[in-house]
Amino acid sequence: MIEASWHYRHPPRVGPALQRRRAGQPAAVIAIADKAQQRLYRRPRHLAARGKIPAKVVVAGARELTGFLWAALLHHRGAM
Repeated sequence: MIEASWHYRHPPRVGPALQRRRAGQPAAVIAIADKAQQRLYRRPRHLAARGKIPAKVVVAGARELTGFLWAALLHHRGAM
């Protein structure tokens, strides 16, 4: 999770490869993913602007990512 959190410092984009992976996925899960992309990009920038050290910023991002994964899995479980 920490390693993935480092990658959210780049602006969120939906490129061709991600567009292909999204094909056929439930709209609610894609909405959660889009919300996660936006928040996981903005939140660390906000924390860094407040003077937090980079390691703490990344750990906070990993915690946010865990919450979004949990939400996506709970939604998927309910669809079964």
